[in-house]
Parts: sequence; structure tokens; C-alpha cells
Amino acid sequence: MASFCPKCGSALPDNEQICKSCGAAAATQATNPAKSGSSAVKIILIIVAVIAVLGILVLGAIGYVGYRISRSIHTGPDGQMTLQTPEGKVNLNTSETFTAAELGTDPYPGAQATRGGMKMNLPGGSMVMGSFLTSDSKQQVIDFYKARFGGNTAVMDTADGAIITMPKSKQESVMVTVTANPSRDSGKTRITITHTINTKTP
Repeated sequence: MASFCPKCGSALPDNEQICKSCGAAAATQATNPAKSGSSAVKIILIIVAVIAVLGILVLGAIGYVGYRISRSIHTGPDGQMTLQTPEGKVNLNTSETFTAAELGTDPYPGAQATRGGMKMNLPGGSMVMGSFLTSDSKQQVIDFYKARFGGNTAVMDTADGAIITMPKSKQESVMVTVTANPSRDSGKTRITITHTINTKTP
């Protein structure tokens, strides 16, 4: 393989110990600079190609995940979304009217069902969430559910909202969230009832 003098750059024949042009010792010979630069370019091109391939693989994986999610979500004509998972089915954004048994307690008298509800059935239990609006005040709603739930009621009250909880058993509970914000829901009081049942053996 041809080599070059590190001092003057002249070509050195094979096994030559001294440069005939400048007399420099051949022990410090260097390889062809052009060839060395070519090798560096090849390495850079390989790295760029690997990065490009990895990028394509990542985009493909993201596309596949998005496809699987889109196949598992179904939107009905009324805007209700159903998510089918291996563990069970979840209905989202539903405005359907849930029964008192599904909610774990009676809806507030005269309140109108609104979007924001959810129904989830899984092997380990179920959760039903119903959303309602009423023209009554936050305090009227709190008083109603305190009387409905009785002595096991726990209330956490703030200026804009309140959370009322009642454990019906070790595996079943009802939580009522009451929010009153004059700038939202046309000034009405929003009531969200969440009924959770755990069917797993404790």
C-alpha cells in the first residue's frame, strides 16, 4: 500500500526507510490523507443511515400504536365514545341518565343530566360517573346529600366546591363532587356522582 512522507508529502515506495525528497525518516510515515478523509466520510454516512432507519422504525411504531387505538375507540352519532380494552369496556362523554342503583344514590332532585359522565366495567370492578346541573345553590346540594348519606358522611368544603363521600362497604363507595363557578355552566351548580365497586377479593 502506498504511503506518503509526513514532512513533505512525497510518495514513498514500499519498504522505503528514508524519504528521497527531504531525507525524513520513514518511521513516521502517514497514510494517504485523502484516503483517511474518505474513511471518515464513510463512517459519517453509515451513522446517518442508521439514524434514518431508526427514525423510520420509530415512526412506524407510532403509526401502529395510533392505528390500534383508533380501532379500539368508537364514536357514536351522539358523540359518545366507547373504548374497548382487553380488560373491559369504557363509555366516555356520555350524557345518558344513570339509575340510582348505578349511581349508588339518588340524583339531586330536578337536576339535569349533562355530558361528562362515564361508565367503566372491568374484571376488578366497575365505576359509574354521572354529571348533572342544577339551579340550586352549592349549599342546598350539600345539605341534601348529607341528609341522604347519614352519619357516615364525610364533607370537605371549599369556597368553590365540596366533596361528599360515603363508604357503603369496604368494597363500595359513593363520592359526590359539587362545584359552583359563576363563569361556568351558565352559573349553575355542577354535581358529579361517582360510584365505585371493587369486586376483587380483599
